[in-house]
Amino acid sequence: MDFSKIWSKLPHYAKGEIVKGFGRGSSELGFPTANFDESVIENLPQELVGGIYSGFAQVDNGPVYDMVMSIGWNPFYNNEKRAMETHIIHKFEGDLYGQTLSVIITGFLRPEANYDSLEKLIEAIENDIENGQKLNKEEKYLKYKSDPFFQS
Repeated sequence: MDFSKIWSKLPHYAKGEIVKGFGRGSSELGFPTANFDESVIENLPQELVGGIYSGFAQVDNGPVYDMVMSIGWNPFYNNEKRAMETHIIHKFEGDLYGQTLSVIITGFLRPEANYDSLEKLIEAIENDIENGQKLNKEEKYLKYKSDPFFQS
């Protein structure tokens, strides 16, 4: 994996409707995700695959929150379709389907990996959230939280 190619495509801006995903984020993992439809995923640069990313997210015109995102195939689940699964670090009431998700992907945390157990996957996600929040506090990333993209 060529990390310099990944970093060359960041930050990446994406906006689209929140659609129903695989339904595993909340139920199996305890980390609900907001998922983009295929048209947004198809517009991803080819370099942004197979990894866990950090950045900022907004639902409709609400506040901007930290987020971590899995982009790729999720080997633990043997997905056949590429996905962009955004875990917004905020507790929302109800589902978000049909609302608009805006994200700025600002950092790359790690390559996608497979895990021996669900517990190890959950532990990795917890670490991703912690590491993503640390990155988002750095000045070079924090500036994106107030990017005009979130006002449009």
